[in-house]
Amino acid sequence: MAKRTAVKNAPTADGINPRQPCPCGSGKRYKACHGAAGGAADVIVARPFEGLAAECELIALREFVPSATAKLPLKDGEVTLATVLPMAAAGLVRGDGVPFVGLQVQTRSGDVSRDLARAVQWAKEAKTGDVLPVVGPDNGDNPGRLQDLLVADAEITPELHPDFAWWLPEDSEPTGEVALSLERANAAILPTERLDAPGVRAAYWVDAGDKAHLRWVRPEPEEKLLNGMARLAARGELDLGEGSRYAGSFRAHGLLVPVWDLDREMHAREWASPAEALGKRLLDALSSDDQLNDAERRAREGLRGRQITIR
Repeated sequence: MAKRTAVKNAPTADGINPRQPCPCGSGKRYKACHGAAGGAADVIVARPFEGLAAECELIALREFVPSATAKLPLKDGEVTLATVLPMAAAGLVRGDGVPFVGLQVQTRSGDVSRDLARAVQWAKEAKTGDVLPVVGPDNGDNPGRLQDLLVADAEITPELHPDFAWWLPEDSEPTGEVALSLERANAAILPTERLDAPGVRAAYWVDAGDKAHLRWVRPEPEEKLLNGMARLAARGELDLGEGSRYAGSFRAHGLLVPVWDLDREMHAREWASPAEALGKRLLDALSSDDQLNDAERRAREGLRGRQITIR
């Protein structure tokens, strides 16, 4: 009996002990999660892009940036990530041979990273004109997770577009379902810009009509970030200056995304310097190991009370 148990719990080919917590972060043992038959497709991975330098940008592109593309640096090549593809496809190869993988799609499993890896693998092997409507099941050639395919320390720099004309090669005219999908997608776009300033990453300005917002995906663990923000809030420094106010935050794929309301009469470029200054204040606050005082604890509870979750 002892010998059979030892064999059953022997490390996998990747050196993972089946009785140890699964690396996906689900909290389950590996043998009951991604080590189970079928990869435990029903397990929700709370932070699917953890470990990637591009984590914050991937979350922004997945959750709220309307029209953008980004080169995805793979260990053995490159594909183009896209926020939305025609008919919300998971992947396609454009008429000029450029492969795309969609981020804002219906996922097959609870692990967005695993589904994206399958779409990337498909895009690398697909032919011009091919379309992947949805990510299919694992047919024995599972490429793993996005972390297994990407250069882990590589950043991505999204290119934002005012519409979805990039769905087609230059000088091409849309027809049929693609034309209808293009028209609907263009009509739903809110003007969005990515702030460009030192120390400011994955921060996006959006014009929502009656007001503008700044949505900033932060890389810090939630509790640490809340403590830092509470220190600033208690001092009245959790804003971007005149014409702004902190509105709240939402959770997306394991990270917190603070949101500020902004004066929409000001151009997005005018918020870059204030965001840089706020980022520096926040980093200083995050570096403190002191216990929160009474005012800061009250501020933290106030911040916590204005949170929602987006999976």
